[in-house]
This record gives sequence, C-alpha cells and structure tokens, in this order.
Amino acid sequence: MDITIHYAFLPHTDADAALAFYRDSLGFEVRNDVGYEGMRWITVGPANQPGTSIVLHPPAADPGITDDERRTILELIAKGSYTAITLATDDLDGVFEPLQASGAEVVQEPTDQPYGVRDCAFRDPAGNLIRINEVR
Repeated sequence: MDITIHYAFLPHTDADAALAFYRDSLGFEVRNDVGYEGMRWITVGPANQPGTSIVLHPPAADPGITDDERRTILELIAKGSYTAITLATDDLDGVFEPLQASGAEVVQEPTDQPYGVRDCAFRDPAGNLIRINEVR
C-alpha cells in the first residue's frame, strides 16, 4: 500500500491569531481560507510538502455537540490537552530561536530526551501543543 498523510486537523479559537502563528511564525504557506456562517477553516502547510496540510478549524462546530460538551472541549484546548501535533526539522535550534523571538509560548526548550529524541515544544494561540523533533 502507498498511503500518505494528506490533512491533519487542529482547532483554533481565533482564526487571525492562528493564521499569524502558522504563516508568520512557522513559515507555512496558506493553501485555503474559507468562511461559512461566521466560522473559518484555514488550510496551511510547509511549502516543500504540497500534499501535506493542516486544517485549522473552529472547535466543536458539529451541531450534534451540546453546549456543555463545547465548553469542555474549549477548556481542554486552552489547557493544551485536547490535541497535539509533532513536526520535524533537521535544524531544531534554527527553528526554535525565531519561534521564541516571535512570542510563541515556549513549553520546552530544545532538549535531548532520554529516549533518543531531541525536541522542543510550543503552544499555538489556541493552546494546542506543537512539538518539534530534530531529525538527524
């Protein structure tokens, strides 16, 4: 089988802040920006990987979700425990420094983990955990 990852989904709570983080801080290109009934879905991705994208979507937009469930989802997003994504680079320090300088919330500075990975972590404006691994 030949299967690739085409889309991953991350919720946003502020479309403009999410766009600024993923486009301006991470350097991703904007592939789509669609509005519908006051909501926005923004598709971004690395320029050198046109077949892989992240869809930044309004959380709990499903009409089948109750108000209580929606509140719980928003609380989990804000705590950074609702969803996460791991990115990779061959220059972790080179990626970390401009991200930190952009004002992104640093969760963990570049660290050599005991399990063999060197990584760092940030939160995006919604609170989603963004881990970045160094690929050697």
